[in-house]
Amino acid sequence: MKTRITELFKIKYPILLSGMSWISVPKMVAAVSNAGGLGILATGPLSADETRKAVHEIRELTDKPFGANLALLFPGAVDNAKVLLEERVPVINFSLGKGDWLVKKAHEYGGKVVATVVSAYHARRAQDYGCDAVIATGHEAAAHGDALTTFILIPTLVDTLKIPVIAAGGIGDGRGLAAALALGADGVAMGTRLMTTKESPLHEGYKKLSIEKEATDTLFSNRFDGLLCRVMKTDAALRSIERGLDLPAAFFNSREIARQIHAPYWKLCLGVMASGWKNAKQMAFMANAFKAIRVATEQGDTKEGVLPAGQVTGLIHDEPTIAELFEWFVAEAKTIQQQLAVKME
Repeated sequence: MKTRITELFKIKYPILLSGMSWISVPKMVAAVSNAGGLGILATGPLSADETRKAVHEIRELTDKPFGANLALLFPGAVDNAKVLLEERVPVINFSLGKGDWLVKKAHEYGGKVVATVVSAYHARRAQDYGCDAVIATGHEAAAHGDALTTFILIPTLVDTLKIPVIAAGGIGDGRGLAAALALGADGVAMGTRLMTTKESPLHEGYKKLSIEKEATDTLFSNRFDGLLCRVMKTDAALRSIERGLDLPAAFFNSREIARQIHAPYWKLCLGVMASGWKNAKQMAFMANAFKAIRVATEQGDTKEGVLPAGQVTGLIHDEPTIAELFEWFVAEAKTIQQQLAVKME
C-alpha cells in the first residue's frame, strides 16, 4: 500500500503510532516499525539523558525508520528536542507550540518534521514554515482534539494543504483506514487501538477496560489537564473533571515531574511562574494529569488513574500483536477499496 506517507518515511504501511506517554516506549516503537509502520517515541515524561538512551535502545531493536514526539509546552521539551536533533532521529513530531526551529535543524540532516494540528489555521502555519506533513487530530481522538470530527477535519485540510495529511481519531480497523484514504489522507496515526496490543506496556487492567468500554464511554473536557482532552470514562476520571484544578496536589506532583526530568525544582518553579499566571495554571493542570496518567498506565490504578482514550475504544474487541493488526487493517482496507470500485462501475 503506497501513499505519499509511505514514500516520505520509507515505510511499508501508512500507519503511525501516536506518541503516548508511558506507552510509546522503545520496545513498542520498535515493534510498530518492525511491523511496517512508523513507531513514535513519547518523550514527554523523559529527561534528556533518558531520551538519548531510549533512542539508542530503539536503534538496537530495529533498523527501520522511527520517530519521536515533543509537546513543546512541556518542561524539558527543548532539551529533549536537542537530543533528537543530535541523534538525527528520522522523524520528529511536535505539538503545542511553534516548531519552525525544529524544521530548520532537522532538514539539515535530512530528517522529516510533522506537526500535530487540530485546525486549518495551525496546519497552514506548519506548512508555511516547512513541515513535511501534519497529523490532523479529530474530535473523536484520545487526548487533545477540538471541535471538528475526523470526517470534516481531514478533507478540510486536504483542500487547504499541499503537504500530506495523516488522520488521527476514530480509526480502529481497516474500514477506518480506507475511509481516511478516501477523505484524502495519506496515512493514519493510532493510539487507542495500538495501546491494546500484545506489545503494548499498558497495564492489563486497562487493556481489559479498553475492550469492555463502548464508544460512548469517554469524557471530553478541559478540566482534566487544562486543555480539551478525551479520556476513558471511569469514576476516577469523573472525579478529576468534577474537581478541576487541585493546586495543593499540583505542588507535590510538580516536584515529581522535576525529579523525572532531572531539573532543579526551584528552577522549574521560577521558570513556570515567570511565564505568567495563564501558563502557570496550565502547568499545574498538567502536573496533576501526568500523575493520573502514569499510575493508570503503569500500575493499572482505577481509583486515582485516568487514561486518555478515544471513542474508537468501542471498536476494540481483542488484543492482537501489532503485526497481526497491521496485516488485518491493510487487507480489510484493500478489500473495501475493491468493493467500492465495483459498486462505482
